[in-house]
Amino acid sequence: MQAVTFEQLGGPEALRLREIDEPQLRANQVLVRVQAMAVDHVDTFVRSGAFQTALATPHVVGRDLVGTVLRVAAGVTNFAVGDLVWTNSAGYDGRMGATAEMVAVAADRLYPVPCGVDARQLVAAVHSAATAAIVLQDVMQLTRGQAILIEGAAGNVGRKFIQLAHQLGAVVTTTSAARDFDRCRQLGSELTLDYHEPVASQCDRQFDHIIDTSGKVPLQANLAALNQGGQVTLITAPADNHFTFDVRQFYMAQKQISGFVISHATDDQLARAAKWLNQQFAAGALLEDDLNCQPFAAAAEVHAALEQGRDHHQRFVLVPPTEKI
Repeated sequence: MQAVTFEQLGGPEALRLREIDEPQLRANQVLVRVQAMAVDHVDTFVRSGAFQTALATPHVVGRDLVGTVLRVAAGVTNFAVGDLVWTNSAGYDGRMGATAEMVAVAADRLYPVPCGVDARQLVAAVHSAATAAIVLQDVMQLTRGQAILIEGAAGNVGRKFIQLAHQLGAVVTTTSAARDFDRCRQLGSELTLDYHEPVASQCDRQFDHIIDTSGKVPLQANLAALNQGGQVTLITAPADNHFTFDVRQFYMAQKQISGFVISHATDDQLARAAKWLNQQFAAGALLEDDLNCQPFAAAAEVHAALEQGRDHHQRFVLVPPTEKI
């Protein structure tokens, strides 16, 4: 079967489309015929070595896939041949990657696709949506009526944060370009602010939670906008990898800074997120991404586009040779 692999850590040119052996099922695994997989920035981090993790052999790249069940290992009872399923945790921590015609997936990291949901739209959404779900539920522990500021809210991750925070009953404020204000309001933002200007110059609100999806807002500006006991959550870093902030003001107001990467999410966190996301998918939510579908052979080009910032709010989806673009 064909798969996109890399033999050594490196740039996008390290990726090769080649023939590899069909995976052999182990205990508690399901063999899935891949229909499509989504390419995430984190895939480039694994390929380059920026995110260090155990890799399966051969090193198949990618973590998010959707496909149909071909076989199940003995003892697996929650999936059957022909089921349409998805996973968002392939390709790291020793697990086989997603960019292959067939992938062996642990049954406890595999989830059903709700009836009637477009498979490619779903797989494009699951990385950003699961990140938002776990941050909101487990890191922030966001509750109804709390005020949240979502910065860079028109991007792939930001849009998922808007929708899910709104579902939880939070009071949502967003920053984006003015051209995206209407879209942010439609998704659940109560107040839309221009990201070209400081938040403090546009409103006098204070927030219980702030998340900057871009890494471009000064940490001190966000800490100053928090209520006492408020929390800033980091899911990315500034380009220079440095922040400065007023330590005394920070600790005396009992504020918090948390960090999150989905690669460290537990089985339980992923499963809770998947249950919530599937409810949203079934209702037609979280599926608004603009897709750019390409064949497996374009994997290196797509990785390069992500690293160069040429995604422009679109989501790259790769499909195997057996599927139509």
